[in-house]
Amino acid sequence: MKKMVTLGLIVLMVVISTSCATKGRTGALLGSVLGAGTGAIIGHRSGHAAEGALAGGALGGIGGYVVGNEMDKGQAKQTTQQDIEAARQAANTTVVNIHNSNGSITPVVIKQVGGRWIGPRGEEYISCPTEEQLKPVYGF
Repeated sequence: MKKMVTLGLIVLMVVISTSCATKGRTGALLGSVLGAGTGAIIGHRSGHAAEGALAGGALGGIGGYVVGNEMDKGQAKQTTQQDIEAARQAANTTVVNIHNSNGSITPVVIKQVGGRWIGPRGEEYISCPTEEQLKPVYGF
């Protein structure tokens, strides 16, 4: 019987952990399940398994939510910093399209660094280069 209960708890934890949208929710549910199980085991020894399960589930849920929510905050902060860096790099980048003799177009990415514009091969320009300036190097 104990093996069936243990197996049931493990299956329940796996299902719960894969069905939640945030780490806070997942933590709360996993904490509740683990806390209820632990509380029932401890409460059983004193003859109060149901009360132990309720208390353990409540404490586990609160603790799991707090830990999971902090993990969510850390992930959100990291994502925001990555978005800011990507936007900064995009703001300092220009694409100049070179129209080739066969009708194709070659996009050339130029990055602004300080007061200079840098081409893909490391060449420097004092202003954003035009298609005519880039065509001898990147066009055909």
